[in-house]
Amino acid sequence: MSIKNNKRRVCWGLTVLASMMYGTLTHAQSISFHDAERQLLQRSYSNQAFQSLEQAAKLEAEAVKGIGLPRVDLNIRAYAFRNELDIPLGAVKNNLEQSLTNGLNNKIDEFNLDQNIADPLKEGLKQPIHDGVGLIPDSSNVVLRDEVIRPTVSVMMPLYTGGLTRSAKEIANIQAGRSELSNQQQQDTQRFELIQAYFNVQLQKQLLEAARFNATAMQQHYRNALKIEQQGFISKGQRMQFEVARNNAERAQQNIQTNLKAALFQLNNLLQDNSITELSTPLFVNRAEPQNVNVLLSSFSENSPLIKKMQLDTELAKANVKAQQAAKKPNVFAFGEYSLDENENWIVGVAARYNLFSGVDKNKSIQAAELKRFAAELMTARTQQEIENLIYKSFSEAVSAQQSDVLLQQNLKAAQENLRIQELSFKEDVGTANQVIDAQNMLSSLKAEMAVNAYKYVMSLATLLQSHGSLAEFPNYMQHANTHYIR
Repeated sequence: MSIKNNKRRVCWGLTVLASMMYGTLTHAQSISFHDAERQLLQRSYSNQAFQSLEQAAKLEAEAVKGIGLPRVDLNIRAYAFRNELDIPLGAVKNNLEQSLTNGLNNKIDEFNLDQNIADPLKEGLKQPIHDGVGLIPDSSNVVLRDEVIRPTVSVMMPLYTGGLTRSAKEIANIQAGRSELSNQQQQDTQRFELIQAYFNVQLQKQLLEAARFNATAMQQHYRNALKIEQQGFISKGQRMQFEVARNNAERAQQNIQTNLKAALFQLNNLLQDNSITELSTPLFVNRAEPQNVNVLLSSFSENSPLIKKMQLDTELAKANVKAQQAAKKPNVFAFGEYSLDENENWIVGVAARYNLFSGVDKNKSIQAAELKRFAAELMTARTQQEIENLIYKSFSEAVSAQQSDVLLQQNLKAAQENLRIQELSFKEDVGTANQVIDAQNMLSSLKAEMAVNAYKYVMSLATLLQSHGSLAEFPNYMQHANTHYIR
């Protein structure tokens, strides 16, 4: 029973393993470079981040368009207060006494009394008035309390800012344009990374194919040598030379298989996928030159996102100089406020402000802004020099790879013929085992070198187009009529 159970378990395990392998194969995916590029630009985290930053910069530029318009605020003040005052009443008492005395004297004069009667009457009333007023204290302590809710509408409008408002709008627009160029530059970086990863997989596949071809051939050579040894035509040492060569070929094949797995993982990880195993766009070498190098050198500053972004950095530095200069000038603004309570109080006016001292040396700030502008111009010029060197170097490498491809194809035919001759010579006992092994290795290495050379061409072309600012045109080069595809 235990043997039967073990057999059943083994069968079940093999079934599960087969189903897993079948599932893996059914989910395997082949992808062209065009589809991989589209998938990368849609899924890339960096691409989405830079698109968000570009949109944010555009919104910020839109937000400051009305920065010079009047500012209207609705204000509501709710407060309670208590105020205690000591009010002096001496002057009030004197005025009151004088007023009462003068008033009574005028009334007495209206009756036209005899002077002998009127004068004593006036004198007699002075003392009662003085005594009555004297009852009022010389000072009074008053406590005021109140709770107020006061809504108002206020308006403030800048009339003159020395150019600060205009500089703020200009800086926001430059930042929006710079963010758009940063997004383009990031997309080119992503494209270059995809070209590197995609065609590295194709390179590893070609190297693995060459290694398999070599390993298979070496295995066949070993078998033939084994038969010839058994027939007594070669020595054991000669046969062992084929055995060592076969083992080296198998070891090289295993190493390349490991490299291919790593390259496939990198490509799948870049595309946020896990099922890509086959690529339909092969390595290639164009027969014609990419473009005239002088045309590329003269037009890259108009196409390169990096150069255009650095030129905007210079414009940004110039706008910053204007902003620093505007900070030295006075500000003039109109203002008004209207109370929405029952009192309907209001105030309007014009105010001017000129800073006399703030602890910041504005002249030195302007000088610093000028130096930054000058540094931005110099860095742009230096970057242009570096890109010119890179364009010329990558163009030369691409042309060299094209020339090498023609020679490698010729050498490949010669190596195939040489291997055929060496095999015949060895069978006729006029050649050595080393000669056959060397001929076989030469053929395999030429196939590998052809793939490596094609990869060099692809990367040189990508570097050239990226430096020029036209990397988006890379897929067009894969469709040229006169192109050698490495399949």
